Amino acid sequence: MRVSIITVTYNSAATIRDTLISVAAQTYHDIEHIIVDGASSDSTLQIVHEYPHVARIISEKDSGMYEALNKGIRASTGNIIGIINSDDFFTSTTVIEQMVNAFGPEWDAIIGDIAFVNDSNLKKIVRYYSSRNWRPSLFKWGFMPPHPSFYLRRNKFEQFGFYKEDYRISADYELMIRMLYSAKVPFRYLPLNMVTMRLGGVSTKNIKARYILNREIVRACRENHIYTNMAMLMLKYFKKIFEYVHI
Repeated sequence: MRVSIITVTYNSAATIRDTLISVAAQTYHDIEHIIVDGASSDSTLQIVHEYPHVARIISEKDSGMYEALNKGIRASTGNIIGIINSDDFFTSTTVIEQMVNAFGPEWDAIIGDIAFVNDSNLKKIVRYYSSRNWRPSLFKWGFMPPHPSFYLRRNKFEQFGFYKEDYRISADYELMIRMLYSAKVPFRYLPLNMVTMRLGGVSTKNIKARYILNREIVRACRENHIYTNMAMLMLKYFKKIFEYVHI
């Protein structure tokens, strides 16, 4: 069973090597790694070309991350599709093997856990984001499984659609609502720390980004017939405090 992994890059030279190394080191060998680059002006593409495991490179200007993800999905040939960001890396060499082994015929999606680190110390976990207690009813409260731990059969994209490109930050949230809540795609939780992420993503970089994020979550919920509002979403920040750890 082939697994297609999509990585979107744009001037990612500072971090992309960690991503590439972690994909190349996976013990599962039927992996199709697709790089979708937004016409980087730094050395991103030179670094990518150093790694022969990369199956395809698409480099051209795009409207943003979600258009790039859709390009990668449409170009892929795998039975299962997942993403890994250009500043993230797999936590161990067996992540994809364990994920594939968890995909029984009764499941169309897998969700798992991820860990956050500071760029200054990639080995020290500062926040742990788990899907263990997540369920679809929590979408209205602003909770979704961590997107980099989400693997989906490709025929579900073909059946229920791709990322909505008119979202700025939260198209991943909307897609997961559409798949796991509206379409009721059967999913399985895999108790595994799958991906290590550096702190400081687009959705949390400042107050304006958080506002856009939450406004888009409200929109995503309403488009999928879930009632929520900004006040309900604010409550999630109290829970997030307990995700921070010291190891």
